[in-house]
Amino acid sequence: MNVMNARLSVMMFLQFFIWGGWFVTLGTFLATTLAASGGQVGMAFATQSWGAILAPFVIGLIADRFFNAERILAVLHLLGAVLLYQLYRAADFSAFYPYVLAYMMVYMPTLALVNAVAFRQIKDPALEFSRIRVWGTVGWIVAGVVISFVFAWDSQQSIAAGGLRNTFLMSAVASVLLGLYSFSLPNTAPLKSAAGTSSLKQMLGVDALGLLKDRSYLVFFLASILICIPLAFYYQNANPFLAEIGVTNPTAKMAIGQVSEVLFMLLLPLFIHRFGIKIALLVGMAAWALRYVLFAFGNNDDQAFMLLIGIALHGVCYDFFFVSGQIYTDAKAPERFRSSAQGLITLATYGLGMLIGFWIAGRITDHFTSSAGHDWRSIWLFPAGFSVAVLLCFWATFKSRDRDKAVLPSTV
Repeated sequence: MNVMNARLSVMMFLQFFIWGGWFVTLGTFLATTLAASGGQVGMAFATQSWGAILAPFVIGLIADRFFNAERILAVLHLLGAVLLYQLYRAADFSAFYPYVLAYMMVYMPTLALVNAVAFRQIKDPALEFSRIRVWGTVGWIVAGVVISFVFAWDSQQSIAAGGLRNTFLMSAVASVLLGLYSFSLPNTAPLKSAAGTSSLKQMLGVDALGLLKDRSYLVFFLASILICIPLAFYYQNANPFLAEIGVTNPTAKMAIGQVSEVLFMLLLPLFIHRFGIKIALLVGMAAWALRYVLFAFGNNDDQAFMLLIGIALHGVCYDFFFVSGQIYTDAKAPERFRSSAQGLITLATYGLGMLIGFWIAGRITDHFTSSAGHDWRSIWLFPAGFSVAVLLCFWATFKSRDRDKAVLPSTV
């Protein structure tokens, strides 16, 4: 690894260490320390979607036109550190929510900014970017290990004492470090836009809407929105579920999912070439259903292996549907608006889909919660059944073509 790639890898490590340092345990923190309801937990997680919706405006109107990407990245992370500190100090949900909403509006644009900085500084993105981006996954994993094994903030005793509040302080410190570090990153000036180009249309993916005239892509597009509903259940409820049933070091164990994500990312191009996009997407949806069945019937005793398998399925769940979907979108879109097409599918999934998903997950969780606690089996069986329904509809209506198999591994 050369010096430039090493510097970019540090950037990626800190970027995802910050997010993984508080987001994984957010549901547990809100439910236990702030006594939030399922609906309120859903509101907090949905701030990610509002941030994803805002991000294209920040990147398109500011970063792409006026200021260097690395400088905006620095300012956003320094501002984010202040907001994370306010989350650390929040005494109740009413004080917490405005700050988490503001933070996600600040953080989500940085996901595109780190990619922009990396792509502009490397010579062969197809070869080099994955080797840099993987350090972001490592950062997420390390954050979970630190929470569980270094500070034990997710132990039952520490959770009861409010120890998870410290995750926000840890992430604030990391955000300061990345903010200062970003000023040292290479110059990444705005690119000159082509004359007559409507940047607003590109940001919103308006010129990519023509893809929806293709029946198969329309089916995929709708399925992408719907499958985000089960995804929201995992983000919102997995850590509280594991902590509540007494799983030790739940945050570190959830990092198994990120390890599997790396492994299955390597297998995905081979799978697509062998079986095609449709089978890859179906496998991803089937993995969601299987994961939630395992969660529904697993326990922290003789069936603990079911929980670990369910966590390890994250790589199949995410890579085989969402990464395959990005590849499929890139293959279907004409070159002139491939960026717009990726923006459109991101807004549909992390924006609209997750927004709906977190709202439903909050309502279902509240419905199956009583004074005796959560009815986790019923909670998990809902997204399992929903995933099966989406899978069957997709299988019956999506028609792949031979040319859809011709997707280069370098696009992963």
